[in-house]
Amino acid sequence: MNRRGPLYFGVFLLLLLSVGFGQSWNVALGILNLCLISAIMSLGVNIQWGYAGLFNVGVMGFTALGGLAAVLISMPPVKEAWSAGGAGIGLSLLGLLITVLVVVFVRRKTPKVFRFWATLLVILVGMILIRLVYTPAVERIEAINPAFSGYLGGLNLPITLSWVAGGLIAAGAGWLIGRITLGLRADYLAIATLGISEIILAVMKYEEWLTRGVKNVTGLPRPVPYEVDLMASEGFVSLAGGLGAEVDTAASIVVKLCYAALFVFVLATILWLSERALKSPWGRMMRAIRDNRDAASAMGKDVKARHLQVFVLGCAVCGIAGAMLTTLDGQLTPTSYIPMRFTFLIWVMVIIGGSGNNWGAVLGGFVIWFLWIEAEPLGNWFMQTITLFMQDGYWLKDHLIAGAAYTRLILMGAILLLVMRFAPRGLIPER
Repeated sequence: MNRRGPLYFGVFLLLLLSVGFGQSWNVALGILNLCLISAIMSLGVNIQWGYAGLFNVGVMGFTALGGLAAVLISMPPVKEAWSAGGAGIGLSLLGLLITVLVVVFVRRKTPKVFRFWATLLVILVGMILIRLVYTPAVERIEAINPAFSGYLGGLNLPITLSWVAGGLIAAGAGWLIGRITLGLRADYLAIATLGISEIILAVMKYEEWLTRGVKNVTGLPRPVPYEVDLMASEGFVSLAGGLGAEVDTAASIVVKLCYAALFVFVLATILWLSERALKSPWGRMMRAIRDNRDAASAMGKDVKARHLQVFVLGCAVCGIAGAMLTTLDGQLTPTSYIPMRFTFLIWVMVIIGGSGNNWGAVLGGFVIWFLWIEAEPLGNWFMQTITLFMQDGYWLKDHLIAGAAYTRLILMGAILLLVMRFAPRGLIPER
């Protein structure tokens, strides 16, 4: 971190304190928790782009896989659904695995002139047989009390385990996708990862037996106390009264502080590991490959294998952040995963913070998410101020106030342009 780094983090802390004193501490802590999660996502993208120059535009998909992990790990299993169609789903997955293995075998053993048609025949036969088992099983599962369940549920384990599981699932998906796409040119890699992330979201939206689709999975367990439990505690009530705070407000603040402590620990761990990796011989090798892959390849480095390695690591970090975000929300909402929030905004964080610098990625996550949240209330205040002299009902006044909601989009574009003009390497550039 350069000398300006502590100054930037200090300014962010002052801005957060101003929200606490000016609005409420609940709002300030809510922003802080989302800033911490955004910083972790930014670190994941920085590992891929800043270390190796991999242009991954599928951040949204890997974040969503982390959110899915939170459901699969923490929610209790729906026993009726398992009895009705669990065996069918298991057989379908086994059939899919067998089909893939047969395709690999056929492509290795079949003469080249027949290879395409033999592969196509195996895929068609496999898909037909799988559908014969899969479709009835899904219909039976989704018919089990669809208003409240209609899916298989999860493993009923502590939700913090889903943070690790989210990283592993996203890493596994990243390995599979990387094996297919990392040989592509940078622009094709971007298109491929964006398309694959949309496929992941489509599966989450429409495979209701797995995620309840657009019905959403609500009521995920928490790793921290519930507000109602705190308010029911006589000791907590007396403590809040002694501090002169309302009980419900104090309970909400304590819960957010507990989340913040967990998120700070995860962010600090990932940041420490990222710094160790970046300053190690492995990190220097990755930057050498990024700067001149042909020279690195000529010196005996396996560029594609190293790219796959760093791609998987970045996907894992994004998966961890996705599981943490779903834990904080308390529900999985597949329709909430949109490119603006989970891809474009994360890239803006990395670019503005300083790609290739882990501290810069964290700073970008803090600053951009803070401005993204506070832009709309600031925009409303600004529009109300400049239209004070206008009469109520005047068309220009109504138009300006109604357009305040779009302030955040204008602000993000303006910040990106200003930083790229005056600090093209980011607020904390790579050393």
